[in-house]
Amino acid sequence: MHDLHLADKIIKQILEFGRQNNLEKIKSAYIKIGDIFEHGETISPENLKFNLTMLSTATLAEGAEYKVEKMDNVGEYEIVEIEG
Repeated sequence: MHDLHLADKIIKQILEFGRQNNLEKIKSAYIKIGDIFEHGETISPENLKFNLTMLSTATLAEGAEYKVEKMDNVGEYEIVEIEG
């Protein structure tokens, strides 16, 4: 569940980007995450991707493809690209 908090934060940023750019649909998003620890566990790209997909339901990002990769930075994430 600790991944859900970060996924919620990221999906809100993705949806805001979509609204600001008048996108009808978010097709994909590319995200890089560093070593982020929540509740004593490292957030994995796989779990983050699962939660992003779940939180996208009934939004303009529903059905979007999420590419999540690790990067070296500790405690950081970056939304590299959003395609609509």
